[in-house]
Amino acid sequence: MERSKMLNKHWDSIFADKKDHQLGWYEKDINQTLKFIDTTINFSVSNHTVFLPGAGTSLLVDELIMRGANLVLNDISEEALNKLKIRINKISNDKNKIHWLHHNIAQPLPINIPLCDVWIDRAVLHFLLTEDDINGYFQNLHSFVKSKSYVLLAEFSVDGASKCAGLELHRYSLEEMTERMGIDFKLLNYENYTFINPSGNSRPYIYALFQRQ
Repeated sequence: MERSKMLNKHWDSIFADKKDHQLGWYEKDINQTLKFIDTTINFSVSNHTVFLPGAGTSLLVDELIMRGANLVLNDISEEALNKLKIRINKISNDKNKIHWLHHNIAQPLPINIPLCDVWIDRAVLHFLLTEDDINGYFQNLHSFVKSKSYVLLAEFSVDGASKCAGLELHRYSLEEMTERMGIDFKLLNYENYTFINPSGNSRPYIYALFQRQ
């Protein structure tokens, strides 16, 4: 079985077997992400498009809907997207504002995906291990983030755990993030942040906000 299908099956199993609050990356409080976004985007001024490369079942989606954002919600797990659809259908009837995408973010994105004003990645990139997959991710990012738009990467730091959800991780320093983003992106802000997961364990992250020039 090719790796993409294996990963699809792996993540489907996790989302099918566990409730949201049992997931190791579950965040009841999403303010750590919002505080970066709120310094850059005023959602009340205009409809912005936000791309989430690993939407999962995150509560961030609900908040972005309430703010009026257009969303591209991607995940490698169809099970996660189905669970998310059921939940957000209770708060949003505007199907034109949400583009659903079941896709491996390391593979080229479909050309019909709208360009985005904000790309928010919390704990997706660090699951990509090979240079081909990492390069594929950044090629997608570079292709779909507009000029003057923003990218927030939040990944396990070099001091973080080496595995999550039973998978090996590629942990990141600020320097590596910045190098892989490339010269077209300016680092605006960053923070080392310790996330306490639902089991009470510490998970050191690096949050970095970039703007395309």
